[in-house]
Amino acid sequence: MNNLEIKNTNIGQIHGYERNARNHPETQIKQIRKSITEFGFNNPILIDEHGEIIAGHGRYIAAKQMGLPTVPTITLSHLNEKQKRAYRLADNKIAENGGWNLELLQLEIKYLEQICTGELDIRITGFNDAELDQIINLGDTVPADPKANYIPFIPEDEIVSALGDIWQIGTHRIICGNSLEESTFNQLMDGAMADTILQDPPYNVKIKGHVCGSGAIHHKEFAMASGEMSAEEFINFLKQNFFLCKAHSKDGALHYNFMDWRHISEIMTAGNSVFDEFINMCVWVKKTGGMGSLYRSQHELCFIFRNGKKSHMNNVQLGKHSRYRTNVWQYAGANSFGQHKGDLKLHPTVKTSLKNESLDYIADVTFRETVQEENHLVNVRNGLLDIGADGTVNLLPHSKDVISFRQFHALYDPAAT
Repeated sequence: MNNLEIKNTNIGQIHGYERNARNHPETQIKQIRKSITEFGFNNPILIDEHGEIIAGHGRYIAAKQMGLPTVPTITLSHLNEKQKRAYRLADNKIAENGGWNLELLQLEIKYLEQICTGELDIRITGFNDAELDQIINLGDTVPADPKANYIPFIPEDEIVSALGDIWQIGTHRIICGNSLEESTFNQLMDGAMADTILQDPPYNVKIKGHVCGSGAIHHKEFAMASGEMSAEEFINFLKQNFFLCKAHSKDGALHYNFMDWRHISEIMTAGNSVFDEFINMCVWVKKTGGMGSLYRSQHELCFIFRNGKKSHMNNVQLGKHSRYRTNVWQYAGANSFGQHKGDLKLHPTVKTSLKNESLDYIADVTFRETVQEENHLVNVRNGLLDIGADGTVNLLPHSKDVISFRQFHALYDPAAT
């Protein structure tokens, strides 16, 4: 057995092997840099007596990018030329031949997530967001308890929230305000920038006859964009809000905006004039049809725009990590025939599928930090800003507390604004 010695070597005295067959994409080099910064340079670069790298090309590239003057090395002077070439391949390939005990891996990841919140980015392990989602949710088929999120109907004379109120629920912040006003965003965001924004703006159609029919449940008209605006006025209405959303979101943030088929032209005109790129249009297909004349409406459209030139987060990657997503979303909707018909009392355009719909899109395009929705932990996500059709603005950052938007709507009269 050879006695190996670790030495700090001037980085200018070593060089890469010109026929190195191992690729090192920039994403991996970035991971190596973060690992060195967090843990130290704990894995020496293996070189020969001439300073040529045998193993550790990725660490060498990362060290050069970091501007490190010296790196730890081990000189393998006992290897002949044939052994050097073979070992370069073996060092990489043999490590690939191992596998994971997925149950133990899940336990370890979950434990790290619990103890490292706010102190250590769990992605330092080398697993990306999509892979972490897959590991965390492995075998997670336990259904939610519907009783845990049951919110009773609150009559108008018991509504307590007023304009300007901010509800602090754990680390959630929810404001009752006008999402067309800069002051609402400033007060709520307090300097924070959203990673992504989900909006359900009013569709500029009357609630009566389009949302509420002749049944027992009736709602007041929205305070704005409830059928009274011309096409030009509605475009300007949307643009006013879009400019504020853009100003309070990060470069590369995606903005999801629901709209009906009648106003495709208006939202596209407004969105394209404010945002930097139109990404896609998703179709939310519901299980049953709602209001309609010739054809009952069984879908809503979601228009996705990007703020800025920076690439948006993509955890789908065409199913690379077993996350298969299309621009057709199939979730239940609320109508008088379905299991969520009681939710119609809370709000005229309530999103009963919020748990699945929102959690999916959050997992699609955000980093893992901390956000919870409905009854389930969303494996910690960062900086979601939700704006409802009634003008309520909801910021859900860094949370370990459960809150559903239906709970808030039960405290607030959307027509009062």
